[in-house]
Amino acid sequence: MSNKVDKRPNNDFLPKSNIKQSASIAQTPITCPGHTRPVVFLDFSQIVDSHYYLISASKDGKPMLRQGETGDWIGTFEGHKGAVWGVALNSEATKAATAAADFLAIYWDALSGSQLHSFTHKHVVKTVDFSSDDRQLVTGSNEKLLRIFDLNNYDAEPKVLSGHTGSIKQAIFLNNTNKIVASIAEDRTLRFWDSNSGHLIKKIDLSDNATSLEQSVDGEMLTISYGKTVSFWNTNTLGKLNEFTIPTMVNSASLHLDKRSFVCGGEDFKIYKFDYETGKELESFKGHFGPVHCVRFSPDGELYASASEDGTLRLWQTIIGRRYGLWKSKDRNE
Repeated sequence: MSNKVDKRPNNDFLPKSNIKQSASIAQTPITCPGHTRPVVFLDFSQIVDSHYYLISASKDGKPMLRQGETGDWIGTFEGHKGAVWGVALNSEATKAATAAADFLAIYWDALSGSQLHSFTHKHVVKTVDFSSDDRQLVTGSNEKLLRIFDLNNYDAEPKVLSGHTGSIKQAIFLNNTNKIVASIAEDRTLRFWDSNSGHLIKKIDLSDNATSLEQSVDGEMLTISYGKTVSFWNTNTLGKLNEFTIPTMVNSASLHLDKRSFVCGGEDFKIYKFDYETGKELESFKGHFGPVHCVRFSPDGELYASASEDGTLRLWQTIIGRRYGLWKSKDRNE
């Protein structure tokens, strides 16, 4: 890594106040530069010692680690020789994983930036995710295969999950059980797998190729985007809970931890926020200069991050006007 990343911020960093959102207060996103090509994926860590971290994947091949509350750059993981499509942080934000076009998934020490191991594939790797106990890593590639690697035994043969008929887009462990992997691919399906046996549990046909997959903070819900649709699923019953139509082709969606709202973004450059119960559009903002590839709420729900074709990632306040991170309490009428 081009900078050591073992320094954690101090705990007096996050002042807050109970300012209510008002139409007189403008949304002022924080732009995080650094990448030289489109930013395609984001992953927030869990809250660690009152703070959290954000890792980004970019076609420039240089995944970056940032302080989640501010977007301040911490370090860049150096080693891939192609576009990076997927990134993940483990539960304590001490390890990272990346998926890239150089046919590698790399496992990193997130404190020093050093490579711990690289897992070779036979095609472009698109996605990585840690199990909740941090002992396993699932990957998905253009081979149309999922692999589950043992992070305590690099030499062990991975479990291979086969069945998708298109390139894998994303795969995640469902951490309410840690025994199920959910995956989406360019075959218009959502699939659930038994991570122990590798057997397919359920296949769900979708109306379009799915573009994103996210598990809620409590592990009870799955958010999926495809076409102009965002749908929500119960991770215990694997049944659909809700579904909404969005004004644009959606590339990514994220559910707030209180499950009262969700954000999404896609081809029209906008970030949308909707009410989860009614589907009513609450807000929309146009700050990016290219399609939005990924959106993610922070683990405390105070902000959401967006990644775009324009090469930037931006941080947006969930409640506009609240004093948090780099945002000050600022009203237009003050």
